Amino acid sequence: MPELKPNTERQIEITAADLPLACPMPDMLKWNAHPRVYLSLDEHGEARCPYCSTRYHLQGGKPDGHH
Repeated sequence: MPELKPNTERQIEITAADLPLACPMPDMLKWNAHPRVYLSLDEHGEARCPYCSTRYHLQGGKPDGHH
């Protein structure tokens, strides 16, 4: 089982494999997490969580057809 990451990073690089994007991500600790929320990427392939303000950035830009 992979080691879970603490929920302390404020900017996270993601890939197309992480879509659809939800915060907290599956590999983060759950004990101190907010409710899961699905995030839409903007035209630059970025999103910000309304609960914890973590910024997500899609490596390689936003693929066609994904939100």
